Amino acid sequence: MTGRLIAVGDIHGCHHEFSDLLQLLELKGGDRVVLLGDIVNRGPDSTKVIDLARASGCLSLLGNHELRLLKFRKTGDRKYMKEHDLETFDALRPDDWAYLESMPLTYQEADLNTVFVHGGFLPSEPWQKQPAEVVTRIQVVDKEGRARKRADEPDAPPWADLWGGPPFVVYGHTPRPEIYKLKWSIGIDTGCVLGGYLTAYILPERRTVQVKARQRYFP
Repeated sequence: MTGRLIAVGDIHGCHHEFSDLLQLLELKGGDRVVLLGDIVNRGPDSTKVIDLARASGCLSLLGNHELRLLKFRKTGDRKYMKEHDLETFDALRPDDWAYLESMPLTYQEADLNTVFVHGGFLPSEPWQKQPAEVVTRIQVVDKEGRARKRADEPDAPPWADLWGGPPFVVYGHTPRPEIYKLKWSIGIDTGCVLGGYLTAYILPERRTVQVKARQRYFP
């Protein structure tokens, strides 16, 4: 494996911070960048983020925000959308939709025994077989062993606390003030769009790089 493998947490339309982070990373030939999904919505300009991702040759994984937009586009059903999603939906160009449609659910680096995903996995089932609804949305696991949102089950344990590996999992989706590092996982959504940080995790050296958000973009 030549070059570095770099994961980037949830960007959510924060193109300035994404650009700042790319400059800090000083990408070289052989480097690969995996965006952990939710590159769109909430922040200032989703299309500029997609342009930067394309220009930098990034692979982007499917997040719950991309999934919502794709489902609405396919069905026209407003139940998939939140108010701020419509602005993104109207701004996306044909090439952007093609980019969203090409997003895989996971990316595996077998040499490093590592898997990249937007949300995470249910610890009770083989990770390769879990559907988009689970892996893009899971935050906690309820008493029945189901994937749930943190807001709906505030006392339930984070899925990562129950994940015993292997593989090691690099994920985003659950914003926290700081990186959430455990033996078999690392959560790197540090809430850029909420005024926190945009975080990159660099392999094989297992180092993190962060840029502070220029402002809080989403309440």
